[in-house]
This record gives sequence, structure tokens and C-alpha cells, in this order.
Amino acid sequence: TTLTMAHRLRSVLQHSNKALAAAAASAATAAASITFLSDDVVHPLHLPWDHTGLMSSYDCGSLRRGFQVYRQVCATCHSIERIHYRELVGVTHTTNELVEMASEVDFVDGPNDEGEMFERPGKLTDPLPSPYANEESGRAANGGALPPDLSLMVKARHAGQDYLFSLLTGYCDAPAGKPMMPGLYYNPYFPGGAIAMPPPLNDGGVEYEDGTPATISQQAKDVVQFLNWCAEPEADTRKKQAAQYMLVIGFTAVMTGYYKRFKWAPYKTRAISYINK
Repeated sequence: TTLTMAHRLRSVLQHSNKALAAAAASAATAAASITFLSDDVVHPLHLPWDHTGLMSSYDCGSLRRGFQVYRQVCATCHSIERIHYRELVGVTHTTNELVEMASEVDFVDGPNDEGEMFERPGKLTDPLPSPYANEESGRAANGGALPPDLSLMVKARHAGQDYLFSLLTGYCDAPAGKPMMPGLYYNPYFPGGAIAMPPPLNDGGVEYEDGTPATISQQAKDVVQFLNWCAEPEADTRKKQAAQYMLVIGFTAVMTGYYKRFKWAPYKTRAISYINK
């Protein structure tokens, strides 16, 4: 397997000459390539996301841009039903901006005093709107396939954000000999290579408020980081609390050690003499 080849490569690098190590590296690369080809999918590379460090946090500027990409591009087909407007306060926008944003959407509410449903402007407690009224209308608009909800998409896919970034930026022409059915697009990162979703991102497809160049890779980075926040909106708070807990545990350990030495020092330093009578 690939792992076995990598282990052998490590042993060669430690105990053999450079020529033999180079040969082993070529063999390991070939084995990995064969494994990937047999899977009929290209595995995404691990990318250095800034917010994944132990002491790192989300970039609010990137989250704001990612939310903009979602609203202007992804929201035409996908929903994020587990996130409410109020949860975005202080993360992507201010309270007033989100109140105005929510009021632009009409939500069905009720029943009223007469037992009838009615429409009202949105408010902060409402979830982000879905593009379709129900699953049936979503399937009808997409040839029978229902676009998935993106609330937990980062957690629902292997390699998470690396996979999503590679998928969004990986569209290309199908290689020779790869048949493609009408209405499908070739993406080597999607299992099977054929995906019904057309390339969603284009250079300059959105105009960022802060003037950041809206390249495909920039849009993909921003929207993937926003989707990662949607899956783990408590991540920054959890890291802060973990640092506090570790500080308390460290202080407790030091005080416990000091108290132990304080209580046991008289017993460990005293001398006991036995007198024969």
C-alpha cells in the first residue's frame, strides 16, 4: 500500500545513500499515483488554512467576503438552514446591516387570528432563506437532483475544506477517452469525475466591498472559510475557553505540588532515632 511504501521510503532515507533514496521515492510516487487512478478521483492536497491552528481564529474579513459569495452565487441553489441572521452579528456584519438584510426577505409566518398564514419581513431570529419552498420544487428545478444544504458540508465530506476548495477550483476539460453525458461537467476531485453542478465561480464574478481582487481562488477560499464557520461557529469561543482551562489546570497543578511539599516536608526531613534499652 501507499503507507507501506512511505514507511520504506523513510527507512531508506535514514539508512541508505541518496541514489537509492531517489529510486525509492520514485517507486512510492508511482504507487501513490496508481492508487489515486484506481479510485477514479484526485485527492485534494492539504492546504495551510490560517484558522485551523490552536491559537488561530477566523478572519472576519474573509468571512464577510465568503458570505457575500454565498449570497450572490451559492444561494441561488443551496441553503444554509442551520444559521440564523442573529448568529452573524459581529462576525460578518453589524446588527443594523443584518436587520436591513433580513428585512429584504419575506418569510411565511402564522397563523394569524383568522387562522391564515401570512408573509412578513424577515428579522434577526429567522434562518437564512432557502432558494426553494420545499424539496420537490428543488428537485424539479435541478433535473431531479436536490442541491444539498451547506450548513454542515465541511464536516460531511472527507478532507472537508480542502475538498471543497479543490472542487470549486478544479473544473477543467475532460481528458481524452473520458465520456461525459450531456449536462455534466468534468471535475477530477468529484467521485467519478462527472458533476451536475456547473462551474459556479468566475474571475470577477462578485465585487468585493473591500476591493480585494475577486479571483476564482480568492472566492473559493472565502466561501469555504465561511462554510467552515457555519459548521463550527463556536470554534473561536472553544479555543478561548480551552486556553483558560489549561491556564487554570496549570495553576492548580503548581499549587497542588506546592501544597504537597508543604504538608509532607516535616515528615520527609525529620530523623527518627532508635535507642536500645
